[in-house]
Amino acid sequence: MKPIISFLSGIILMAIGNVDAQVARDSELYQTLMQQDSILFEAAFDTCDVATLEGIFTEDFEFYHDKGGLSEGRDVFLGPMRENCEKRDASKPQASKRILIPNSLEVYPLYKKDVLYGAIQHGVHRFESLDENNIYVKGDIAKFTHVWIKEDNIWKVKRELSYDHQYRPEQ
Repeated sequence: MKPIISFLSGIILMAIGNVDAQVARDSELYQTLMQQDSILFEAAFDTCDVATLEGIFTEDFEFYHDKGGLSEGRDVFLGPMRENCEKRDASKPQASKRILIPNSLEVYPLYKKDVLYGAIQHGVHRFESLDENNIYVKGDIAKFTHVWIKEDNIWKVKRELSYDHQYRPEQ
């Protein structure tokens, strides 16, 4: 009987401890990572700014994608993007764009000995791409999870997961 009570007590304590794990949307951490999210995807999809992306990702960055596989290392991940950006005609709109689904972003702080060293950011986004008439059409919706760490007091993405890509035109 004691092991069952101990087990149930542990589950209850874990549940209570996780109730307020996500930070409030008006918190400094949430606002900072919301801004970083905007900078990251603006550089990747809107401005093709690889230099900004180099500063956002750690050198040992890892990208896990449910369709494209694993990319290990910032330079490996950014290599194809760098090549595409060099070929891009800046007078034309980007071939694709990313839209964060409103109210989907969640931020969970990571502490070590009461010191904030990182955060987990989770959300849902949609991708749109240009059709033959240069009109953006809805594409996949996917979930993403970023593990942000503070390196010399600068927020950087160390790990990124991009998954559950599904075509859902109704959303």
